[in-house]
Amino acid sequence: MPRIAQLIPAEMDAAQKAVYDNILAGPRDSLRGPFHAWLHSPELADRAQHLGAFCRFSTSLPPALSELAILVIARHWRSQFEWYAHAPMALEAGIPEAVIEAIRCHQEPDLVESDQRVVYDFVGQLLRDRTVDQILYDQAVAALSERGLVDLVGIVGYYCLVSATLNVFDMPLPAGESEPLGPCRPADSGLEREWLRAGGLARRSLVGVRSTDP
Repeated sequence: MPRIAQLIPAEMDAAQKAVYDNILAGPRDSLRGPFHAWLHSPELADRAQHLGAFCRFSTSLPPALSELAILVIARHWRSQFEWYAHAPMALEAGIPEAVIEAIRCHQEPDLVESDQRVVYDFVGQLLRDRTVDQILYDQAVAALSERGLVDLVGIVGYYCLVSATLNVFDMPLPAGESEPLGPCRPADSGLEREWLRAGGLARRSLVGVRSTDP
């Protein structure tokens, strides 16, 4: 049960309805997750949705790298909704199933691609230490370019905002969905694989590129 009301259009004031309509006119076709909380502050919602649209759809990073970063952020925050939304996206973007499961279980993933290793290490160190050392910074610039690194830091900032919003206001998963970030036992791996292949990917195939997720 969320801690804050999830407004429907009939309950919105003019400012809220304007932001709501603006969001639906963009790359999303419905509101879920943090947007229900943000709409209680329409100006914040409007600014956040523009930043989010850029971070999701328009950065210089390929989807595999941005989705990998989002998974590291979701796991750090233990954000159930963010993991639920983005684990299937990461799989579709080319992140191996074993890597996704390792991150879910707080294990070191086997990352073959050097740019993926840099993104994983960079985001992890930034979240843990609130900065990065010079060696990792230089590696990230070499792998991503300065523009790419700025985009990556922007992704981290935005999805930390998303995760904080989801956690503070206890925004629920869709009805009937179970929390994906539970205890990691051997049996869980099979359940996670089944969810990724069946429920998660089936859900993604229905929404296509106009994702409803933040």
